[in-house]
Amino acid sequence: MQMEQIRRTVQRVPEAVVKVLPRDSNDLKAAGRHLEYIGRYGALALETDDGDQLNGRVGKALIDDWDLDVDDIRRQASLAGTRGGKSPKLIHKLMFSMPPGTPPDRVLGAVRNFAREQFAFQRRYAFVLHTDEEHPHVHLVLKAMSEQGIRLNISKATLRHWRSEFARHLRLLGVPANATERAVRGEGRNAKKDGIYRASLRGDSTYVRAQAEAVADELLKGNIQVEAGKKILIQTRKEVISGWQDVARQLADRGWHDLANDVRRFVGYMPALRTEREWIASYLRQHASPTAEMELQQRISR
Repeated sequence: MQMEQIRRTVQRVPEAVVKVLPRDSNDLKAAGRHLEYIGRYGALALETDDGDQLNGRVGKALIDDWDLDVDDIRRQASLAGTRGGKSPKLIHKLMFSMPPGTPPDRVLGAVRNFAREQFAFQRRYAFVLHTDEEHPHVHLVLKAMSEQGIRLNISKATLRHWRSEFARHLRLLGVPANATERAVRGEGRNAKKDGIYRASLRGDSTYVRAQAEAVADELLKGNIQVEAGKKILIQTRKEVISGWQDVARQLADRGWHDLANDVRRFVGYMPALRTEREWIASYLRQHASPTAEMELQQRISR
C-alpha cells in the first residue's frame, strides 16, 4: 500500500463509491425506462459523451442515437440458438457517490473527467447529477457495446479500478477521497441499516423484510443464530490486523513514527466485527419501540 493511501485510510478520508445497478439492463424498454428515470422524466438535463446537455424526455432519442435497437437485434439473434443463461446487457447502469457534505458540483466534475478518460471515443454514455438525497451522486448510463464492437463485461477488478480512478479525480478537484476495500478498513459486510425496520413493518415482500423478521423472531426468543460466514469474517479480520501491524513496523523502521502510531490507533479503533444478521439485531434493539415490537411479533406469529 502506498504511503499516501496509508495516510488517507488511517485518517479515515471519505470513501468514494462506485456501484453497478444490477437489474433491467438487457432490453430496449428497460434501457429507456432507466434513462427517463435518471432524468427525472424530463426535469433534469442529461450530459452526453459529446458534451451536449439534453433536456426533456430523451430516453428514446438516446436509444436511437446509440443504435441500441441494432444491438438488441444482435442480442436476440445470439439468444435464438441458446437455452437458458443470462441475456447480454445493452447498457450498464453505474452510480458514483460520496458522503453528505461533499460539494455536488465536484462529484459531477469528477465523474465527467473520469468518463472522458475511460470511455471517450470508445463507448457512448450519458450522466446526470442527483442531489435529492443527502449523499450527492451521479447516475451514468454506459453502452455495453463499444463503437469497435467489443462488449464490456464489468469484473470486480474493473470496478476496483474505476473506484480508485473516481477517487483520484475527486482529489484532483480538491475533494478528499479514498478507495480501499471494506475489509482493509476493518469493516464487515455492508449492513442494510437504512429502512430495515420500516421495511419489516410495512409489509414489503422482500429479502430485507424476511431477514429482519427472522432476526426479530430470534430476538424475541432470546436465541440469535450465529451465521456460518462468521468464521470467515473473523479469519479475514485477523489477516487484516496482521497486515496493518506489519505496515506499522515497517513505517517505524523507516522513521515514520507518527504515521506508524496512526496505523496502530486505526487498528485499535476498528469497529466491532458483525455479520449482516448481527447488524440487523443491533438496529432492531436500538429502534424498536414497545408498540412496534408488539406489531412485529404479531406479524411473525401469523
